[in-house]
Amino acid sequence: MGVADPRYVVASSSGVWEHADVSMRYEVVELDAHFDGDGISYAHDRRDGSFNVWGNTFPAETLPPGRSTVAVGGVPFRFPSKDDGALNNLSCAGQTIDVTPGVYDWIYVLGASERRSEDLVALHFLSGAVEYEWLRLSDFWPQTAPRFGELEAFRCPHMHYPRHTQEGFAPVIWRQRVAVGRSEPLARIVLPDNVAMHLFAMTMVRPPA
Repeated sequence: MGVADPRYVVASSSGVWEHADVSMRYEVVELDAHFDGDGISYAHDRRDGSFNVWGNTFPAETLPPGRSTVAVGGVPFRFPSKDDGALNNLSCAGQTIDVTPGVYDWIYVLGASERRSEDLVALHFLSGAVEYEWLRLSDFWPQTAPRFGELEAFRCPHMHYPRHTQEGFAPVIWRQRVAVGRSEPLARIVLPDNVAMHLFAMTMVRPPA
């Protein structure tokens, strides 16, 4: 479903939320049905969720409102729920994501990796053609610089461990994009089988009118 409502735009460096108009050029993809992990927790329950094997999580208090639409670098995304116990990201394991059939230029994601990772996404078109493109995500780990040219979407001021909050550790969710090379209707996306790569949100971008 296209997004036309004025929602939120994030100035990630300052954490300030502002209203902005969102163009119908964008198609926000609902990923909730594919979520299999909880990588966000509140300080009152740091054991709620586990982004990685050590039980680290992103602090909910420093991220956008749950189930809101936020714009990062001009691209709108539907930010997932931050409720206790709610699933809010998927680990890439070959999932098939159906999209509204259409011609798109880019697939944008909000995501992070447990270690920097790159793997192939399969793009399936209505014609039956299949193209493969690289999805590259840098590490979420504190003080990480983008290794693949991503835009920093949200850098948190601290990180949650199951038993404490680590101040000065600044985990990151990145904005990355995947090119769609064919100018014909795209039908579905098959994600790579690489569980180190996590996605929180996805948005398709149509060519300029």
